[in-house]
Amino acid sequence: MANQKDSYPASFDVDYSPKLDRFTTLVRLLWSIPILVILSLLTSSGDSQYVKEAGQQVSSSGGGIVAGLFMATTLMILFRQRYPRWWYDFNLELNRFSARVGAYLLLLTDKYPSTEDAQAVHLNLTYPNVPKDLNRWLPLVKWFLAIPHYFVLFFLVIAVFFCTIIAWFAILFTGTYPKSLFDFVVGVSRWSLRVNAYAFLLTTDQYPPFSLK
Repeated sequence: MANQKDSYPASFDVDYSPKLDRFTTLVRLLWSIPILVILSLLTSSGDSQYVKEAGQQVSSSGGGIVAGLFMATTLMILFRQRYPRWWYDFNLELNRFSARVGAYLLLLTDKYPSTEDAQAVHLNLTYPNVPKDLNRWLPLVKWFLAIPHYFVLFFLVIAVFFCTIIAWFAILFTGTYPKSLFDFVVGVSRWSLRVNAYAFLLTTDQYPPFSLK
C-alpha cells in the first residue's frame, strides 16, 4: 500500500462484481432516466432575464450550482483564504452521487444509484487546510494549467465509450464485465476526478498525475 503522504488527495474506486444482471444491463439507458433527471435538476443551469416594460430583453444570465460554487470558492480562497466546510461537504456528496450515476450508466455496477449510500462506488476528497495547503492565487489559473489533461481525457473518454459498448455485449452473453476493461474505465474516472478536484473543486494544489492508477 502506498504511503498516505504519497497518495493523491482525491480517490475513486468501484467494487468489481464477477456477475452482473443481464436484463438490467439490456435496459440500462431506460432504467437510468429517473435518476438522470434528478442529477440534471441538481447540476443544470438556471436562466434569469431582465426586461423593460416594453418587453425588450436587457440581459440574461445563466449559472448552475456547480459553476456558482466554483466561482464563490475561488473568491473565498483568493480574498479570505478559506474553504467553507459546508461548501466542501456539498461538493463531496454531489460528486459522490454523480459518480454513482456514472458508474451505473457505464455498467460498472448493477446497484441503482442511491442519493445517500455509497454502495459499490467509493469517492473521497481531502478537505484542505487553505492557508497551509492552497496557494491563494492558483484558483485563477488552475483551469488553464490542466489543459494537457483535457486533451488526454478527450481521447480516453472516447475509449471508455467503446469499452462500454464491448462490455454491454460481454455482460449480455456472459454476465461478466471483462476485468481489464473494468479497470480501464474506473481508471479514467479516477483520472477525471483528480483533474476536477484540482481545477474546479479546488480542494488541492497537487497537480494531477497522468495515470489511471
